[in-house]
Amino acid sequence: MTPANNLDKLFFGHPKGLKTLFMTEMWERMSYYGMRGLLVLFMTAAIAEGGLAIGTATAVAIYGLYTASVYFMGLPGGWIADRMIGSQKAIWYGGIVIMCGHIVLAIPSDKTFFLGLILVVLGTGLLKPNISAIVGQLYEAKDERRDSGYAIYYMGINIGSFIGYTVCGWLYENQGIHWAFGASAIGMALGLLYFWFTRNNLKGAGEAPAAPLSANAQKKSWLSIGAFLIGLAIITASMLMGKLSFDPIAASKLVAVTFVGIFIIYFFWVYFLGNLSPVEKKGMWAFMLICIASTMFWSGFEQAGSSLNLFGQDFTNRMIGDFEIPTTWLQNVNPFFIITLTPFFAVFWLWLGKRMMTPGYGLKMGIGLIIMGLGFIVMIFAADAASQGKVAIFWLVLTYFLHTVGELVLSPISLSAVSKLSPPRFLGQMMGLFVLTYSMGNIVAGLLAGGFDPENVAEMPALFKMIATFAIGVGAVVFLLGMFTKGWEKEVELANSNKDTIAN
Repeated sequence: MTPANNLDKLFFGHPKGLKTLFMTEMWERMSYYGMRGLLVLFMTAAIAEGGLAIGTATAVAIYGLYTASVYFMGLPGGWIADRMIGSQKAIWYGGIVIMCGHIVLAIPSDKTFFLGLILVVLGTGLLKPNISAIVGQLYEAKDERRDSGYAIYYMGINIGSFIGYTVCGWLYENQGIHWAFGASAIGMALGLLYFWFTRNNLKGAGEAPAAPLSANAQKKSWLSIGAFLIGLAIITASMLMGKLSFDPIAASKLVAVTFVGIFIIYFFWVYFLGNLSPVEKKGMWAFMLICIASTMFWSGFEQAGSSLNLFGQDFTNRMIGDFEIPTTWLQNVNPFFIITLTPFFAVFWLWLGKRMMTPGYGLKMGIGLIIMGLGFIVMIFAADAASQGKVAIFWLVLTYFLHTVGELVLSPISLSAVSKLSPPRFLGQMMGLFVLTYSMGNIVAGLLAGGFDPENVAEMPALFKMIATFAIGVGAVVFLLGMFTKGWEKEVELANSNKDTIAN
């Protein structure tokens, strides 16, 4: 039985617990995006300018590894919540670790830079999949508000990113990178405080593990986690002392293959050994289609922090009179459109639902992917124009607008789909597995961005053409397959609805 019911409409017609998750995620995303938008710029800047003077290919590979690792850790983070501590504790402790990571980054020492990134990775792995999973638990299986609720929750993410890009971008340009990292730490602290004082609004959702381990299994699991953390600490210390080194570009390629392998193995482990019903297995195949679309989408969308970010810095005229717009502020176009368009999408999904015209998840994902691909067609023309000199901001604004529309069609809907299609006892783990698609997309994004020379704009049209071709092509395939999986989605919804009826 879900902890909320249709009478709970205290937050814009939605359960009051959505406000708690909205605000917590808003501040966490402020800290994450505020810092993320600066990474490539900071790493590629000259030492005299306060940067690390790392080559572009290496810097974007590190960026891809970092963002991929952030989401990859959602898989063990979801498992820890499902089997050991529950989602609420995972959010709380994850947020504390994230805050500590930003505090370390705020220390003006290049030697602790990667230590701070590792802490943010570990903390986000605990927090991110579990806060998304709780959103779905606030609604019953047939509650038509679910998609709208995820759209509102997604707006919180983008309000946070808007604040992060604005505050941290300004601090980076005027006070220095470590002041920006300090602001990220404060943002996460605010999120933790809000979550702690309003957690009762969740009415028990995610408070206990969904499928707790036995006492003996828990003990062994904690020992394994402890051994992993000790090993990670030893490796990190060795790298900081110069005793170990690695090639980020080669590591990115290896990690990409590894993540795909882990995804496939974990998916089929749940599919064959999870004691699933025939209907749940159909839901798993619909889930797989969504994951394929998500991976492709993020491999293109995440160019925002790498190739598009560098394009904005080096090839875009950012002057308005005597004022030069900070590079990171260009990324605010995406959250701005998210914030302004989300209410329309939330109402639109409700309008369709009331008229029994709701498209299947696969159809929505395919459409979102195609729209994102159209944004890169715009960038092909922008890159061609940049060969003659710096181009107007209009090109990036139009690209980010199309990416935003694609994101609104695909991303919040995909979170809702995972919460609905996943076997309930594997919800946290499946949310973690889905978040792994962000990892695969990010690692591919880093490899793609590292394939061009920022000093040679003539290489960029080919990069954008390749991304556009794959995005639109895969989107079309997903759209067609979604026509078949829509029936499976309905079967899963009906089965879960029957379970809720029996539980009540």
